[in-house]
Amino acid sequence: MNSAAVEFEALSPASDRHTSSKAHDKHKNHGSSRAHSSTTAHRAWTGLRYVLLVFFSVLVLTPLYALLVTSFKRPSEYSQSTAWKLPSTWSVEGWQAAWHVLAPALGRSLVLAVVAAVLSAVLGSLNGYIFAKWKFPGSHVIFVLFLFGMFIPYQAIMIPLSGMMLDVQAGAPWFAGIPTLILVHIVYGIPICTLIFRNYYATAVPTEIIEAARVDGANTFSTYNRVVLPVSAPGFIVTLIWQFTSAWNDFIFALFLTNQNNGPVTFGLNALASGQNPNYPQIMAGVLVASLPTLIVYIALGKYFVSGLMSGSVK
Repeated sequence: MNSAAVEFEALSPASDRHTSSKAHDKHKNHGSSRAHSSTTAHRAWTGLRYVLLVFFSVLVLTPLYALLVTSFKRPSEYSQSTAWKLPSTWSVEGWQAAWHVLAPALGRSLVLAVVAAVLSAVLGSLNGYIFAKWKFPGSHVIFVLFLFGMFIPYQAIMIPLSGMMLDVQAGAPWFAGIPTLILVHIVYGIPICTLIFRNYYATAVPTEIIEAARVDGANTFSTYNRVVLPVSAPGFIVTLIWQFTSAWNDFIFALFLTNQNNGPVTFGLNALASGQNPNYPQIMAGVLVASLPTLIVYIALGKYFVSGLMSGSVK
């Protein structure tokens, strides 16, 4: 009996090691298969994302292809049946005609977009700084009233706005055309610019820095100029891109407040596309010419636009 017990005790450690080894191998195999399945799922998901990316890229770029190939055709060569075909003879007549018609309006649109974007961004920055860091009685109510400006449909105010601008132009004829549009885009751009800068300053600029400037004797505008403005680049990038594209692409204000002789490029493009026998290569070339400035802005500053939007999201 004692010898059997001794033999059992001698064999037990070997048996435990054998069992432990089998369990370890089983766990290792299970982990390996799980890692393999996870890798396969990751590869499948990556492949699906690339397929979807290619699909939507083709979907978005297809109209651009139609614009390009049509703009290089002769007017006699265009028809619905040949809209997707490459031109048999490449011609730049449409581009030359479109540039001749739209060149003056392009210059006016550039002045409109740059001036309106810069002034509305500066005013929005000042408003956002005040609402974020200098609280006063009724500041929240006034800020809400500012935001109401974003929700007023342009169509609802177009008739009274046109009447008011006509009265102003009667006394100041030089104010007709682009100056009128600059004023309108500044006024209607202030609410969104104020909101963007207010949220940015509330999270990205510590209140302690503003209080330290007050202790040092800085007033409201010197604090803004020396402390807040140097760190405002992300907010300015967002608002400048936003306002530039908004003013450049505007048509409804231009339709009511200007004419073909003093209006922006969208008005000129509308005139280019009108008529009983539209010249489609010329129209397509004009669309591409009118789209180039905003396209260049987004290609050059697109990454800064996204980073600017996110920079004031968290402390």
